[in-house]
Amino acid sequence: MITDPSAFLRRLFDRAVEVADPMRSLALHLPPRPAGRVVVVGAGKASARMAEAVEAEWGPCEGLVITRYGYARPCRGIEIVEAAHPVPDAAGQAATTRMLDLLAGLGAGDFVLALISGGASALLVAPSHEVTLAEKQVVNAGLLASGAPIDRMNTVRKHLSRVKGGQLAAAAYPAQMLALMISDVPGDDPAFIGSGPTVGDASTPAEARAILDRWQIAVPAAVQAALEAGSGVVPPGDPRLGRVVNRIYAAPAQSLAAAAELARAAGCEVRHLGDALEGEAREVAAAQATEAAAVKAALRPGDAPVLLLSGGELTVTRRGDGIGGPNAEFALALAIALEGATGIHAIACDTDGVDGAAEVAGALIGPQTLERARALALDPASALARNDAHSFFAGVAGQVVTGPTLTNVNDFRAILITG
Repeated sequence: MITDPSAFLRRLFDRAVEVADPMRSLALHLPPRPAGRVVVVGAGKASARMAEAVEAEWGPCEGLVITRYGYARPCRGIEIVEAAHPVPDAAGQAATTRMLDLLAGLGAGDFVLALISGGASALLVAPSHEVTLAEKQVVNAGLLASGAPIDRMNTVRKHLSRVKGGQLAAAAYPAQMLALMISDVPGDDPAFIGSGPTVGDASTPAEARAILDRWQIAVPAAVQAALEAGSGVVPPGDPRLGRVVNRIYAAPAQSLAAAAELARAAGCEVRHLGDALEGEAREVAAAQATEAAAVKAALRPGDAPVLLLSGGELTVTRRGDGIGGPNAEFALALAIALEGATGIHAIACDTDGVDGAAEVAGALIGPQTLERARALALDPASALARNDAHSFFAGVAGQVVTGPTLTNVNDFRAILITG
């Protein structure tokens, strides 16, 4: 029997994060340490933890990995550099230049292990053509506020970079490369994990320009010029990719399955809504609220609790000046749509511990959320209109704060419905 729904939902989220911890899972996918020179490179929110897991198996290694501020881990040989995410900074740019220098001149007998996770798009920074870091920051900020899906954002990023879209792998050629990845993108396409630095790309600069037009993202003149001049992305089939193996070893589906197993053990009926959901957070929330209400209406006394479980990556079109993220916005919109319905609790969190740009994983809601807010003179509709979900949940004590989780397998959403 589930006596504390919020605590139960938090346990499910913690379990989803736990199974994606590189220290638990990466070693199974490592080959024996190759003879000769081995260089480890990587980027992403989980990359430092991945590097730590590699050295636990292989011992000290030569290499350089870039992770988000606050996400560093102790390594004995691999250098860990912290940089900004989600908008890149000079530290990321300098570290990326050093990474490319490290790969230059490797031979056919050398081996490169690339560790890629979500967040690498911002952490690997090497603007192409005459684009400056400041101009790249403008583009990133515009993309993040636009509501564009992650694959569209990453297409633009690839065509403004000297390292994305297979270019990191090309820089290491003719060395052999194994890229181990943690997926944080709907559909688990390796070409879009961290903007695919080790994966060939068939998109064109014209497609990138069309994305900017479609989402009305204003960019500096130098960015337009760079897209008109063409891109250095490496097409699939390029000989420089012939010695690269890309392998996703952790993905959202595995984490959702682990949470589902725990829920079933507690007596729940689990209904999967998908591990690759996309769309506006508030629109997806409205649809899931309708589904939850229908499940609630069909429950009879003695029926098992029902858990609606989903993953993916939702987006937020920035309309106001509040502090928010897609998971908190989903939770706020869900609470509004449910209007205090009894017997329905939910959690929505990002498995990397950072929802949007805030150091908050997400939020929990229940039947009392709106009542508590109104008692504190907090207006949920106004908070949603301002994209201020994190402030709202801070006020009602509904935030989920984990600190760095050192992994990243995308969003986790669970709605618990009891009779």
